[in-house]
Amino acid sequence: MKKLLLFLVGAAAFAQDAPDHPSVTAQGTTFTPRSILARNMGTPDDQTTAFPPHNIVGNVYYVGTKTLSAFLVVTPKGNILIDSTYERNVRTVQKSIEQLGFKFSETRILLGNHAHGDHMEGDALVKELTGAQVVSMAEDVPALKAMKPGGKEHPVDRIIHDGDTVTLGEATLTAHLTAGHTRGATTWTLPVTEAGKTYQVVFYTSLRSPNVLTLPVIDEFNRSFAVVRKLPCDVPLGDHPSEYGMTAKYAKRKPGAPNPFIDPSGCHLESDMQEAMFEAILAEQAEQHKAEQPR
Repeated sequence: MKKLLLFLVGAAAFAQDAPDHPSVTAQGTTFTPRSILARNMGTPDDQTTAFPPHNIVGNVYYVGTKTLSAFLVVTPKGNILIDSTYERNVRTVQKSIEQLGFKFSETRILLGNHAHGDHMEGDALVKELTGAQVVSMAEDVPALKAMKPGGKEHPVDRIIHDGDTVTLGEATLTAHLTAGHTRGATTWTLPVTEAGKTYQVVFYTSLRSPNVLTLPVIDEFNRSFAVVRKLPCDVPLGDHPSEYGMTAKYAKRKPGAPNPFIDPSGCHLESDMQEAMFEAILAEQAEQHKAEQPR
């Protein structure tokens, strides 16, 4: 890896609309950059259609759409929402919360995992409707401030840094800076209790590599892959449901049956695939740069 960095001075010259390569095989499936994006995003309808809201583990619930995750952490002091998704989805998220028997107005804190519109565009509307405190990783604040759906200013009530915690009632989430996809991409961890046992829930942010890897982004990804491998994990979640196999696990969530979302063996499946793609893009760029050097 370190040797490859010597060849990447000109990496930024590559076009963002690069061809759909390289490919990597993980878990018996071949992935390309475009197939990963298609898997994550689905169709426009998938992005806006509610998935049945459901309990994941303990006091953690799913309230997002078919392809854009939103999670609710319920406490006696009010609730924490992770990801507003697109602004047009906020009322859908509200309905899912209410279908579970909770009040949207009791959303006290709004967190996000990274500053892209499909995850955090709706922050201003959530705050308008609930008064929730919007908490953002410092490195993502500039990108969030530039996110103004309908001209709305993006609220940022509390700026946090790597390792900071957010507490409401009995729930304490820890923020882990796992940059690369965005400068302030954040993985959140939360211990929860179910049936007398404590489990470590990890809300992974995207580790998807861009088509062009600059030296600062390479450094960010190298650090982030190391960070996520060290996090204690029993329940892997993600900013897109496909990253943790939500649909299949939901189908297995039956009364009296083992909770399929408790899946320690699945904690690194997504990061393994994304790191393999990162390494493949890095190697491809290095070879391309070498080929372009004068002979």
